[in-house]
Amino acid sequence: METQYLKEYSPALGQEAECKIYGHAGRPVLFIPCQDGRFFDFENYKMTDYFGPYIESGQVMVIAVDTIDQESWSMKHGDPGWRSWRYEQWISYLVNEIAPFIRTRARERNGWTSDPGILAFGCSLGATHALNLYFRFPGVFDRLLALSGIYTADYGWNGYMDGRVYLNSPVHYLANMPADHPYIPLYNRNKAVICTGQGPWEIPNSTRQIQGILQNKGIHAWVDFWGYDSAHDWPWWYKQVTYFLPYLLDMQ
Repeated sequence: METQYLKEYSPALGQEAECKIYGHAGRPVLFIPCQDGRFFDFENYKMTDYFGPYIESGQVMVIAVDTIDQESWSMKHGDPGWRSWRYEQWISYLVNEIAPFIRTRARERNGWTSDPGILAFGCSLGATHALNLYFRFPGVFDRLLALSGIYTADYGWNGYMDGRVYLNSPVHYLANMPADHPYIPLYNRNKAVICTGQGPWEIPNSTRQIQGILQNKGIHAWVDFWGYDSAHDWPWWYKQVTYFLPYLLDMQ
């Protein structure tokens, strides 16, 4: 498996940022770690074992990034306005720096003539971030695999709301989206999987809430609830990746 570690200065973050790329060709995948996670979690938690066949066959190219949760979602006692500003900087880093880089790399490696869409993937709070990226930027992220997420910014901001928090709280901005919004046809051309278990440590009501909003707006997505044995933990996320990835890669 071809890999490359990168550490470069990010203008959006105002600091050096690290990431790692897995694969030589294929559809670009952005992996966002769980809460407070690091780019190396993709490898350390063995997600490479489950993406490995797709990576080695040139079907996907994964870029794993760092979170900035400790300065935003997890910094519960910090100034909420500053935390929302810092989170928006991280969003800018992903959309304006990481996304163009991995799309260009995928285009060149595959010999494509246009930039491909990116599959946003995460588990737990990583799923929260991935789903937010997919719905905010459907022209960049055209696939979604969100496992065991929470889809309201209330989790990180405890009821505080400003313009930036609103922009990053899918249950708020999707609920208020007009029926004729131009993003809705884009969503319905794309592919999204939103899954949660109903077992230990899961919070399925957040997924039910987003499911209801999507149904009300006529937005297509595969929303799936696994059983009461399905826990908020890596062994179940491995099973879900194995189950859903062929669908997202147009293999079924």
